[in-house]
Amino acid sequence: MYWTLELASYLEDAPWPATKEELIDYAIRTGAPLEVVENLQELEDDGQHFESIEEIWPDYPTKEDFFFNEDEY
Repeated sequence: MYWTLELASYLEDAPWPATKEELIDYAIRTGAPLEVVENLQELEDDGQHFESIEEIWPDYPTKEDFFFNEDEY
C-alpha cells in the first residue's frame, strides 16, 4: 500500500467517520483511481470507523507542514 498526495486527495471529501467498506464505496462512486480502491482494500478490517485520512495515512501533510504565513496572502 502506498499513498501520494494526489491519491489521498480523492478522500478529502469522504463522509468521515467511515468504515473501510464505506470508503471503498465512496472511492468507486466518485471515480477515484484504481490505486485508491486497492489501497483501501489493503486496510485491516476490524469494523472500526476511520475518523480522518490521518488514520489511514499517518504521514498525510497538514497545514502546519507548509511553511508560509497565511496572513500575507
